[in-house]
Amino acid sequence: VQLVESGGGLVQVGGSLRLSCAASGFTFDDYAIGWFRQAPGKEREGVACISSADGSIYYDDSVKGRFTISRDNAANTVYLQMNTLNPEDTAVYHCATVGYAEYECTARSLVPPPGAAPQSDSWGPGTQVTVSS
Repeated sequence: VQLVESGGGLVQVGGSLRLSCAASGFTFDDYAIGWFRQAPGKEREGVACISSADGSIYYDDSVKGRFTISRDNAANTVYLQMNTLNPEDTAVYHCATVGYAEYECTARSLVPPPGAAPQSDSWGPGTQVTVSS
């Protein structure tokens, strides 16, 4: 059971990146997925959530209008399109399951779970995003 992030890199202010989260080992369609990030010296924070059942989406105010979360259930993948990046977006980005079945994404969805995968208490390495000014 794992979720593997990719697509990070170094980009200039105002640039764009598209992150991918590939899931395996569990029924991906059943789970809502969240994107989280952790900057050096800071707590992990949630940025976006997408549900499984009704496609509900929720964004943190800091990324609303700049980031877009989407999912391809056939490919077991969730994406995070990040536009108009700024230095405050610099962090390691992770994805994680945040809810099951009829779960609706809300503000509480952005509270980091104990682990990335269902019934997990650990996080993977994530993907580094660095925005230079």
